[in-house]
Amino acid sequence: MNNPGKIGGGRLTRAEQNNDTRREQTVKMPRRKILARLWQYLGRYRRLLILAIALVLLSNLFVLVGPKLSGMAIDAVGVGAGEADFPRVLRLVALMVACYALSALLRLLLQKVMLRLRRNVIYRMRKDVFDSLISLPVGYFDGRQTGDILSVISYDIDTVNESLSGDFIQVLQSLVTVVVSFIMMLTIAPRLVLIFAVTVPLSFFYTRWIAARVRPLYARRSQRLGQLNGFMEEMMDGQKTTKAYGREKEVLAAFDEQNEQAVSAYTRAEYMGTLVGASVNFINNVSLALVSVLGGLLYLSGGVGLGDISSFVQYSRKFSGPINEMANIIGDLQSAFAAAERVLRLMDATPEKPDAPDAAKLEAVRGDVTMKNVDFGYTQGVPVIQNFSMHARAGSVIAIVGETGAGKTTIINLLMRFYDIDRGSIRVDGKDIYHVTRDSLRRAYTMVLQDTWLFSGTIFDNIAYGKPGATRVEVERAARAAMIHNFIVRLPKGYDTMIGDSGANISKGQKQLMTIARAMLLDSKMLILDEATSNVDTRTEQKIQAAMRQLMEGRTSFVIAHRLSTIRNADHILVVDDGNIAEQGTHEQLMAQNGPYSKLYYAQFETY
Repeated sequence: MNNPGKIGGGRLTRAEQNNDTRREQTVKMPRRKILARLWQYLGRYRRLLILAIALVLLSNLFVLVGPKLSGMAIDAVGVGAGEADFPRVLRLVALMVACYALSALLRLLLQKVMLRLRRNVIYRMRKDVFDSLISLPVGYFDGRQTGDILSVISYDIDTVNESLSGDFIQVLQSLVTVVVSFIMMLTIAPRLVLIFAVTVPLSFFYTRWIAARVRPLYARRSQRLGQLNGFMEEMMDGQKTTKAYGREKEVLAAFDEQNEQAVSAYTRAEYMGTLVGASVNFINNVSLALVSVLGGLLYLSGGVGLGDISSFVQYSRKFSGPINEMANIIGDLQSAFAAAERVLRLMDATPEKPDAPDAAKLEAVRGDVTMKNVDFGYTQGVPVIQNFSMHARAGSVIAIVGETGAGKTTIINLLMRFYDIDRGSIRVDGKDIYHVTRDSLRRAYTMVLQDTWLFSGTIFDNIAYGKPGATRVEVERAARAAMIHNFIVRLPKGYDTMIGDSGANISKGQKQLMTIARAMLLDSKMLILDEATSNVDTRTEQKIQAAMRQLMEGRTSFVIAHRLSTIRNADHILVVDDGNIAEQGTHEQLMAQNGPYSKLYYAQFETY
């Protein structure tokens, strides 16, 4: 047995469980690391990437031949009409048209390649994020809004994908254009190139300075948008409660505040992002003006020809243009970095630790469960369960009762390893659950919770969810036992009827009965019922109790119930108070003791 003061094989410590949140709040991911991780997604599709790069190079080279041909055509025309070589001019013009046409065709092919690459990247990234979500422990979602997580999966991934596919090609095109244009300008008029020795470094350092100030603004924008999505998701879920309490004005005011914060963050980020492009454009326009003036002076002094001046001006525009475009996409890149950081942090969140090296499958389960000296707290330093011990014999019915917040559901979470204990041990059939595989442990249980969950699909699929391959006869038998069969057959398509998201088109009681039918379909040796009949009326509950007794027969059952009348026949009742067992025994024994259980019981009797 492990040292009680340490976490054994496969357990996740409280510090480790909270590590992701602290890292998100305090440590920024280095940009190089973000770029390296994003490059891995492009690297998965090397053939498409290499083809895209080749198309970029060829299409830009054909375009960049144009200014040189244009200058040659101007020189072929000459100063006077008698000096013109029109056949040569026409050949050069035809060659220019051919180059531009080929470039346009190659760019069309490039768009198709990039469309396919974008599709593959976004599919893979979303899959990796969702795979990461599925592997995370339940505790990860406790302190995070669902809307914020959905914002990462949708908005942030879209932002990253646009940057990977669009900005990557734009940067590559700009790089090719700048390099080739610079070489061509050097061959035409080296002295004019000295102008860019001043303006280009000025643009570079200014862009670098402003980018360092823009990135936090885009990170703030993504954060505020995630918070806004989380708020809207909460309000949509609680719409009936909002209307019932007449809180529409307060909700609208809260939304306005959240919306204002999101819009303000968006505006500040976009303003600073566009300021970069405008400023760099001004510097480039100054450089073009200087090129025109000095070029004219060189022409008048005979240092350069008219055609060369024309070519140089065109190349200088192509040289300056990409620099300006790079400045314009700085905002997009900073937004992409901020979004990528959120996406990568979600991917890097600490998953459930792998099973211990010596973990074995839990087989031939009898259902003998022991918890010994267990300590646990959802937050480090705030214990919920302290020195808790209990023993459930195989096939027995264990009822767990107590006031709200006493720790009843927490015990169930620990039995299923939704959370890992801080100290102590939990054993099933004498085997430490931290030395058996999670999958086999959880398959040994059947669970019915107070919070029902149904997915968009047929009623048959929802009931058969826990038993792939279940037959129609098996599903109908389970539905009859759960008292829901008659309701189902009255529906237009019976068991093939589609139900909406979370069963929105059926009542809470009917949803509860379907989840009970789902549990009845399984043959696991241990059963957990957490307020499983809380959403049904008393008469239906009495009918279900008879079916549940059949379901519990031969199984170790853990029953949490606020209606104490439903657990009177339990083999053993645990009364939990502040994370400890206040008293235990049968219903008759606990009533005779006149302690906490009897007070709870009589309080309900008086209430009902």
